[in-house]
Amino acid sequence: MGKINVIIMGAAGRDFHVFNTYFRDNEKYNVVGFTATQIPNIDGREYPTELAGGLYPSGIPIYSEDDLVQLIKDNEVKQVIFAYSDISHEDVMHKASTVLSTGADFRLMGPENTSIKSNKPLVSVCAVRTGAGKSQTTRRVSDILKNMGKKVVAIRHPMPYGDLKIQVCQRFASYEDLDKHKCTIEEREEYEPHIDNGIVVYSGVDYETILREAEKEADIILWDGGNNDFPFYQSDLNIVIVDPLRPGQEITYHPGETNLKMADIIVINKIDSADMKGVELVRENIAKYNRDAKIVEAASPISVDYGEEIKGKRVLVIEDGPTLTHGGMKYGAGMIAAKKYAAGEIVDAKPYAIGSIKETYEKYNHLEIILPAMGYGDIQVKELEEMINAIDCDTVISGTPIDITRIIDTDKKIVRVGYKLQEIGDPNLEDILKDHLA
Repeated sequence: MGKINVIIMGAAGRDFHVFNTYFRDNEKYNVVGFTATQIPNIDGREYPTELAGGLYPSGIPIYSEDDLVQLIKDNEVKQVIFAYSDISHEDVMHKASTVLSTGADFRLMGPENTSIKSNKPLVSVCAVRTGAGKSQTTRRVSDILKNMGKKVVAIRHPMPYGDLKIQVCQRFASYEDLDKHKCTIEEREEYEPHIDNGIVVYSGVDYETILREAEKEADIILWDGGNNDFPFYQSDLNIVIVDPLRPGQEITYHPGETNLKMADIIVINKIDSADMKGVELVRENIAKYNRDAKIVEAASPISVDYGEEIKGKRVLVIEDGPTLTHGGMKYGAGMIAAKKYAAGEIVDAKPYAIGSIKETYEKYNHLEIILPAMGYGDIQVKELEEMINAIDCDTVISGTPIDITRIIDTDKKIVRVGYKLQEIGDPNLEDILKDHLA
């Protein structure tokens, strides 16, 4: 029998990991291509031969997911592997139905075939949806571990949106490293908080290579998950955040439900801003689907350095891009700050939208007056800068985790919103981590 022709559906993340761990040296299969979605401008590239291995001397092309059906027919594809995250169960099955209608198999790859074992203790932080609170939880966990005298190194879920050949294994310990690697806004949103916290963070494309490099300087590895994906590594302790502002979605999104069922610890975040009905529904689903998990309740209080720059002012609110787009949220920390500090008016950013950001509003039509901090490349960052400078406002409220003035040039007054995880009652993460490591 000949090789089985395969296409891997992805978004420049788990798709590459699935290939590297299962298909790269597998003589039974021929991966004819990847398809790409969710992230702008990642199709049309090539998975290079330096990463693809000896079975693929010419590399592997990356196509748009829009071309999937024709690609299956043209290449006699027998299996399609679905390998990206934060998508509703219903939408996953719509894609499965499309694939099955061509005659091909639709396949999901699990941890058994794709997770890598570390030779150091490994704690993972994941979520059921994008924007649930991984960032502040990861910072909290790293602080606890540091205070215990441990050298923590974080490994972040991939965001390889540039030249894949030079993104095999990236190490970030300073802002200069961010500049050297020409990081996008989305990358900076994930790496800067670690750097500010004194934590070295690794990311890239080849997560076996990344893990072995990180282990050289770590007592403990901290997996910092992306979207609502499950870990690339075997976890010794798996912490998962749920969001009662989106109650019920912990069991209706892929692979967030997988995370819920795999969790050792479940953090119910945003207790301070969710209503009790939402919290109770989340609790009911935890009891139904993962009764053995320990539950930690937490809030994510915000902080603003210059609240007087908001009160009574005309403000533009900027929020974390992925949280608003495929995360499905209508607002984030920036809007909470605008209301808490009594902004006079929130300026509608949508009429000022240009280029790819205008397309973002059209694609994600739940977005209203807030400006998503889109910055997947130099062109999009420039569009964001032009929009900010064109909008008539007194103050810009930035709800992203980064200092956007490092990326854009503006004379507008920018007020940053910070937020941290604050556990409520017992059990708490510190006691759980100490007991586990003991």
